[in-house]
Amino acid sequence: MATSTHRRDTHATTAQGGWSTKRIATTALFCAVAAIATLFIEFPILPGVTFLKYDPSAIVALVAGFAYGPATGAIVSILSYLVHLATESGLYGTFMAIVATLTLVLPASLIYQRNTSMKGAITGLAVGAVVCLVCTILANIVVTPLYMGAPTETVIGMIVPVLLPFNVLKILINCVASALVYKPVSKALEA
Repeated sequence: MATSTHRRDTHATTAQGGWSTKRIATTALFCAVAAIATLFIEFPILPGVTFLKYDPSAIVALVAGFAYGPATGAIVSILSYLVHLATESGLYGTFMAIVATLTLVLPASLIYQRNTSMKGAITGLAVGAVVCLVCTILANIVVTPLYMGAPTETVIGMIVPVLLPFNVLKILINCVASALVYKPVSKALEA
């Protein structure tokens, strides 16, 4: 007669890809918080430049990437912005926001995943900041003329007075805030 040796610790709470139900639920929570942040906490950060707005959702994506790795950071970076497809931001704003967030979160979380120390976090944030800055400027040069019909020369003329300061300030806020909140949030996630 066969006996059942089912133990409580063998209960399947991990998906085939290695994602536990806790990780899936936490990722969904990160996505929801980031979506709320991008929809309801959005404001201009450069005087006189009201069409470029800052929202703190990249902080949420960075924390998710540091806590659970680059895949989770990427998911939060993409899914949280999809709500913008139904707003005045539309496809263009959604695409640009995803580019800006992904290019910051992926390098930062990849580096941090390999070196989970404060030095790894700072190195990751610094590399992510540079990658993000370059990619957002290039994306503006390529995508903005296609989508908005603005001449490429006009967009290039906006780099130094508008695009560069906005993106530097946005990236700086995201990196500093993420560095400050990551440890307390990660301790709460472990509880």
